[in-house]
Amino acid sequence: MFNITAIPALQDNYIWAIHNDRHAAVVDPGEAAPVQAFLDTHGLQLDAILCTHRHADHTGGIAKLREVYNVPVYGRWHAGNPLVSNKLHEGDQVKLDALGIVFDVLEIPGHVNDHLAYLAPDILFCGDTLFGAGCGGSFEGTLSQLHRSLQRLAQLPDSTRVYSGHEYTAANLRFALACEPNNPDIQQRDNATRRLRDAKQPTVPSSIALEKATNPFLRCTQPELIHTLQQQGLTDTSEFSVFTALREWKNHF
Repeated sequence: MFNITAIPALQDNYIWAIHNDRHAAVVDPGEAAPVQAFLDTHGLQLDAILCTHRHADHTGGIAKLREVYNVPVYGRWHAGNPLVSNKLHEGDQVKLDALGIVFDVLEIPGHVNDHLAYLAPDILFCGDTLFGAGCGGSFEGTLSQLHRSLQRLAQLPDSTRVYSGHEYTAANLRFALACEPNNPDIQQRDNATRRLRDAKQPTVPSSIALEKATNPFLRCTQPELIHTLQQQGLTDTSEFSVFTALREWKNHF
């Protein structure tokens, strides 16, 4: 058995610790000090580092951690993430024997080209591709790639827990309510999110089911959302055109 714990880092990042009572792996260590403090407090041995993509707020702690812990660093190798020691591609697996977990590796480009997700039964580490009630911006590649990556994640089992890289849910729900003001699931999630944040609790993980019910970027065929965009001048209501219009609106929301 293992647990998954959010380690807050930087301004709004989450480093995810997968751990039992002796061993740990961390996902996207944007800085080293919070990880070292967590390991020391719980008396844990670090066994591996998993990277979803190369952005500094997800990799900035790797060098210092490797000075202390000589562990493999899993990820999609990129010149901007040269400390990756175990290079991953679509269809690879990451086996963490001490934790009893095996991850399937998915390539999910669109935010950046080297973006990966780590998938185990009912567990998804998706970095900055899928957020609570939102998605990452497209900094490389195409919006079409980002759309396909999100659609791929949306096809995972509803029970899959979604471990995102940032605490963005509250802001994303403000946008979701502007898109579908009459959606009761969004209203309910907004209220629940406010309660969690007032208690200084994370709003993630969510679930694929919850994202499909409340995340506008997974709801591009919904009539109210389309009507909202038509009021802003949208004429092409094909799914990808709706997605493109949503992403552009969110960029300036």
